[in-house]
Amino acid sequence: MPPVHTGAPVIPGASTPSSPAPQPHSPGRPGYRRMSLALFAAGLATFALLYSTQALLPAISAGFGVTAGQASWTVSAATGALALFVLPLSALSERFGRTRMMTWSMVIAVGVGLLVPLAPNLEWLIVLRAVQGAAIAGIPASAMAYLAEEVKPKALVAAIGLFVAGNSIGGMSGRIVTGWAAQLWGWRAGLLTVGLMALVCAVAFLVLLPRARFFRPASLNPRAVGRTVAGHLRDPLLLRLYGIGALFMTVFGAVYTVIGYRLVDEPFSLGQGVVGSVFLVYLVGTVSSAAAGRLVARAGRRGALYLAVTTTALGLLLSLSDSLAAILAGLVLITAGFFAGHAVASAAVSRTAKTGRAQASALYQSAYYLGSSAGGTLGALAYHSSGWAATVGIALLAVVGVAGITLYGSHAARTARLVGSGAVPAAVVRPLR
Repeated sequence: MPPVHTGAPVIPGASTPSSPAPQPHSPGRPGYRRMSLALFAAGLATFALLYSTQALLPAISAGFGVTAGQASWTVSAATGALALFVLPLSALSERFGRTRMMTWSMVIAVGVGLLVPLAPNLEWLIVLRAVQGAAIAGIPASAMAYLAEEVKPKALVAAIGLFVAGNSIGGMSGRIVTGWAAQLWGWRAGLLTVGLMALVCAVAFLVLLPRARFFRPASLNPRAVGRTVAGHLRDPLLLRLYGIGALFMTVFGAVYTVIGYRLVDEPFSLGQGVVGSVFLVYLVGTVSSAAAGRLVARAGRRGALYLAVTTTALGLLLSLSDSLAAILAGLVLITAGFFAGHAVASAAVSRTAKTGRAQASALYQSAYYLGSSAGGTLGALAYHSSGWAATVGIALLAVVGVAGITLYGSHAARTARLVGSGAVPAAVVRPLR
């Protein structure tokens, strides 16, 4: 294994007077390309492993003789554990370094991923998936904080968008590979295949990731971490962004946990490999997340979120059709809207938090993956009870929630501008951010 970069700071006085001061990475520079490829590989492996059982849920249900709701826990356990562990692991990354945390998280997650296919029953499968989710937790928040520290502010949205694009390709390729491998050799072979794919990504990440140059270690002080977290939770803008991330992911978790069951059932009766290939629509998410920076530049953050909400809602309504072509078109819109909204919200968190960026990103990731866990479980229970329309109903409620939060944010921004300009006295309206 290549040497692990710990993210230690540059020691003052170590450079000569003639040595140029380090500059943040920016597009066009070799370091930026290496960093982008490394984080892209990390994002790919993260989503491929985290959702490795999602496309296989019908096969897992049949293999263990369990319902959709029970099988969905193989997804919800992983995302729920990630949500619980992302904050403490991000605190450790403040002390030991972003790159060290991401490296060990990747190594453990991939190692567990190679054990998951050996699970003798559903209970053990859920336990291993929870351990895997906890290990993966060190990657997302540390990656966001790493990018916020190492990349020029104007390039941050694009850099995070590329990391999110790796997530979408990982989600797509993992599901396609597992689907066809499961159809040919069974679902256990599908899980082994995605584990090997993640192993290749982990090697690429270790080789390519540049050393952190702007990281400054902080002491492990639980009280200080608690104060930082409390400060973030008192920030109205951050709270809105956390809510947006959770609700967007509720939509995504509900739709993609259940869609496999709908497509293998009547009237479609698609094979496991074909169902896995449906996830090619993730390519749309790659494009929309990578384009999020340009969208924000043109329409502003809230304008981009309104567009993401509208696109997602239209996709959900279209998916109610009994036409396979309409369902696929709906999935395209849902995926495009979700990834655009996620990229915009996560980048806004990194830019809003001036201190404790790792904790700010970790809180976003916790909310985000709690939304995934809730969406997956509720969507599966709704489908088992009342069919696809019930699943879409839950997802639409979450979309309405995103729209409401964004509208409130628009009102808060207008209020703050009026107060700031003196048009409205501060004593008349409570300033909102």
